[in-house]
Amino acid sequence: QVTGHLDDCTCDVETIDAFNNYKLFPRLKELLESDYFRYYKVNLKKPCPFWNDSSHCGIRDCAVKPCPSDEVPDGIRSGSYKYSEEANNLAEECEEAKRLGAVDGSLSKETQQAVIQWTRHDDSSDSFCEADDIYSPDAEYVDLLLNPERYTGYKGPDAWKIWNSIYEENCFKPQSVKRPLASGRGDDGGHMFYKWLKGVCVEKRAFYKLISGLHASINIHLSARYLLQDTWSEKKWGPNVTEFQQRFDEVLTSGEGPRRLKNLYFLYLIELRALSKALPFFERPLFQLYTGNRSHDAEIKTQVLEILRLAKTFPLHFDENSLFAGNKKEAAKLKEEFRLHFKNISKIMDCVGCFKCRLWGKLQTQGLGTALKILFSENLIQNIPASGPSYGFQLTRQEIVALFNAFGRISTSVRELENFRHILRALR
Repeated sequence: QVTGHLDDCTCDVETIDAFNNYKLFPRLKELLESDYFRYYKVNLKKPCPFWNDSSHCGIRDCAVKPCPSDEVPDGIRSGSYKYSEEANNLAEECEEAKRLGAVDGSLSKETQQAVIQWTRHDDSSDSFCEADDIYSPDAEYVDLLLNPERYTGYKGPDAWKIWNSIYEENCFKPQSVKRPLASGRGDDGGHMFYKWLKGVCVEKRAFYKLISGLHASINIHLSARYLLQDTWSEKKWGPNVTEFQQRFDEVLTSGEGPRRLKNLYFLYLIELRALSKALPFFERPLFQLYTGNRSHDAEIKTQVLEILRLAKTFPLHFDENSLFAGNKKEAAKLKEEFRLHFKNISKIMDCVGCFKCRLWGKLQTQGLGTALKILFSENLIQNIPASGPSYGFQLTRQEIVALFNAFGRISTSVRELENFRHILRALR
């Protein structure tokens, strides 16, 4: 039932379906199975910063199995989480100096300068996310292929509290305007809410749609990889049509389901646009996706560039120039609010009681945060020198892995929708 034009865009659902399902998704799926993109370092032990919560999901499927460190490729593990061979050589120079017990003075002037610049960049205010400290003893590598996002049984008041906190406290919404289908309230079919949403500026509307789209995407994954059979001999995962309909059917959700799905397509457009904008950063000759395996690294860079160039060919991109385009002072204030609200949402992910849900929540918010950072850094990206370090704009390995995996999740959701359409047609 979700077809046609998307609000605040020049695009339509059918164009995205055709482009994603037949051109982009198969390539992206292959890329995300590579060593560079399957290992993500995450701290799942950070305490919730907003409320006291020691309740963790006791269900087996909520657990995350970290990697023994000898399984992670040397180039990724050696702390060279920066972005190129050149950065890696500097990191090795630092390591060498440490190993010899030498004082900092033994580092060359350029290395010292570069390290300062990188530290400054990583602490800078262009970030939309509260990123994990990957040097923390609690941060561990996780193999994303061995810990897939799927239904874990985590639901009820704890899960509701997370989404409620995200929508009620971070989506610019006044308390007096009730969310559609918010539980336990007299509902007016979302009339008041959508009247409010229509009246706010395009930026605040976009913010809500991004969060709603992310929520929809996660719900599609849970419906598509549902635990259908659990016996001592085997577990069987697959699409659960009833679960999908409860979340998205137009009648069962009082018209809300199709809106959620349109927000998923909006999110797809935003992240696709960010990928196409990031091309100059990845195209530089010195840039390398470093695992330590030279032929693998060259092959992965080729694949990444193919995907980014394909993203650039998409005919109906979202026009981010429509955001923050008014009065300069007002626009800057709104952009900062937008950034801080999103940063807050990334912190809420440390309150998710199911560790597998927490892992994928953190990864997807970091990926979307990285996409927003790219969209708002266009001038910096265009001015990146072809050789030498790019101090103006930088992406860490964590950001790169999150960016592509988060888009991979949304691309998968759009693909899964096609699958559910076929199943539902066959059932009619």
